[in-house]
Amino acid sequence: MLNQPNKTLVTVPNPHPDRVYTVEMETAEFTTLCPMTGQPDFATIYIEYQPHEKLVELKSLKLYLWSYRNEASYHEDCVNRILNDFVAAAEPRSAKVVGDFTIRGGIHTKVTVEYTK
Repeated sequence: MLNQPNKTLVTVPNPHPDRVYTVEMETAEFTTLCPMTGQPDFATIYIEYQPHEKLVELKSLKLYLWSYRNEASYHEDCVNRILNDFVAAAEPRSAKVVGDFTIRGGIHTKVTVEYTK
Protein backbone atom coordinates (compact mmCIF):
# COMPACT_ATOMS: atom_id res chain seq x y z
CA MET A 1 0.00 0.00 0.00
CA LEU A 2 1.30 3.45 -0.88
CA ASN A 3 2.12 6.05 1.75
CA GLN A 4 0.26 8.82 -0.04
CA PRO A 5 -3.14 10.34 0.74
CA ASN A 6 -5.83 8.10 -0.67
CA LYS A 7 -9.65 8.15 -0.68
CA THR A 8 -9.90 4.35 -0.68
CA LEU A 9 -10.89 2.65 2.57
CA VAL A 10 -9.64 -0.93 2.46
CA THR A 11 -11.65 -3.56 4.32
CA VAL A 12 -10.76 -7.03 5.55
CA PRO A 13 -13.05 -9.87 6.63
CA ASN A 14 -14.29 -9.68 10.21
CA PRO A 15 -13.21 -12.91 11.94
CA HIS A 16 -16.20 -12.57 14.33
CA PRO A 17 -19.14 -11.36 12.18
CA ASP A 18 -21.77 -12.98 14.43
CA ARG A 19 -20.58 -11.18 17.56
CA VAL A 20 -21.73 -7.64 18.28
CA TYR A 21 -18.77 -5.60 19.51
CA THR A 22 -17.53 -2.04 19.29
CA VAL A 23 -14.33 -0.73 17.73
CA GLU A 24 -13.14 2.75 18.77
CA MET A 25 -10.45 4.67 16.90
CA GLU A 26 -9.02 8.13 17.50
CA THR A 27 -6.50 10.36 15.77
CA ALA A 28 -5.41 13.86 16.74
CA GLU A 29 -3.65 14.36 13.39
CA PHE A 30 -6.61 15.38 11.21
CA THR A 31 -6.33 18.58 9.16
CA THR A 32 -8.43 20.20 6.49
CA LEU A 33 -8.48 23.69 5.01
CA CYS A 34 -10.98 26.40 5.85
CA PRO A 35 -12.93 27.17 2.65
CA MET A 36 -13.22 30.84 3.66
CA THR A 37 -9.60 31.62 4.56
CA GLY A 38 -7.54 28.70 3.22
CA GLN A 39 -6.00 28.33 6.68
CA PRO A 40 -5.60 24.86 8.17
CA ASP A 41 -8.19 23.54 10.61
CA PHE A 42 -7.06 20.88 13.08
CA ALA A 43 -9.22 18.23 14.74
CA THR A 44 -9.26 15.04 16.68
CA ILE A 45 -11.40 12.51 14.83
CA TYR A 46 -13.13 9.76 16.79
CA ILE A 47 -14.67 6.81 14.95
CA GLU A 48 -16.74 4.21 16.76
CA TYR A 49 -18.43 1.35 14.94
CA GLN A 50 -20.00 -2.05 15.35
CA PRO A 51 -18.63 -4.14 12.49
CA HIS A 52 -20.61 -6.77 10.67
CA GLU A 53 -18.90 -8.69 7.83
CA LYS A 54 -15.98 -6.25 7.33
CA LEU A 55 -13.37 -4.35 9.32
CA VAL A 56 -11.64 -1.20 8.09
CA GLU A 57 -7.89 -1.66 7.73
CA LEU A 58 -6.17 0.98 9.87
CA LYS A 59 -3.43 2.13 7.51
CA SER A 60 -5.99 2.78 4.78
CA LEU A 61 -7.99 4.81 7.31
CA LYS A 62 -4.91 6.85 8.13
CA LEU A 63 -4.23 7.57 4.44
CA TYR A 64 -7.92 8.32 3.87
CA LEU A 65 -8.01 10.89 6.69
CA TRP A 66 -4.71 12.31 5.44
CA SER A 67 -6.39 13.02 2.08
CA TYR A 68 -8.40 15.86 3.64
CA ARG A 69 -5.23 17.82 4.35
CA ASN A 70 -5.25 19.74 1.06
CA GLU A 71 -9.03 20.04 0.65
CA ALA A 72 -11.17 23.00 1.62
CA SER A 73 -14.11 21.71 3.63
CA TYR A 74 -16.41 22.98 6.36
CA HIS A 75 -16.21 21.02 9.61
CA GLU A 76 -19.75 19.69 9.27
CA ASP A 77 -19.16 18.57 5.70
CA CYS A 78 -15.95 16.65 6.26
CA VAL A 79 -17.30 14.80 9.31
CA ASN A 80 -20.43 13.78 7.37
CA ARG A 81 -18.31 12.70 4.39
CA ILE A 82 -16.08 10.59 6.64
CA LEU A 83 -19.14 8.80 8.01
CA ASN A 84 -20.65 8.31 4.53
CA ASP A 85 -17.42 6.86 3.11
CA PHE A 86 -16.84 4.69 6.18
CA VAL A 87 -20.36 3.22 6.01
CA ALA A 88 -20.11 2.65 2.24
CA ALA A 89 -16.85 0.72 2.66
CA ALA A 90 -17.44 -1.23 5.88
CA GLU A 91 -21.23 -1.72 5.91
CA PRO A 92 -21.24 -1.73 9.73
CA ARG A 93 -24.16 -2.40 12.05
CA SER A 94 -23.71 1.15 13.34
CA ALA A 95 -21.12 3.90 13.23
CA LYS A 96 -20.44 7.27 14.79
CA VAL A 97 -17.88 9.90 13.79
CA VAL A 98 -16.96 12.87 15.96
CA GLY A 99 -14.83 15.75 14.74
CA ASP A 100 -13.50 17.78 17.67
CA PHE A 101 -11.95 20.86 16.05
CA THR A 102 -9.52 23.23 17.70
CA ILE A 103 -10.67 26.72 18.53
CA ARG A 104 -10.88 29.11 15.58
CA GLY A 105 -11.99 32.70 16.07
CA GLY A 106 -12.75 31.95 19.71
CA ILE A 107 -15.25 29.20 18.82
CA HIS A 108 -14.78 25.52 19.57
CA THR A 109 -16.63 23.23 17.14
CA LYS A 110 -17.52 19.59 17.75
CA VAL A 111 -19.52 17.71 15.09
CA THR A 112 -21.11 14.30 15.77
CA VAL A 113 -22.83 12.18 13.10
CA GLU A 114 -24.28 8.70 13.49
CA TYR A 115 -25.47 5.82 11.35
CA THR A 116 -27.57 2.81 12.33
CA LYS A 117 -28.38 0.01 9.90
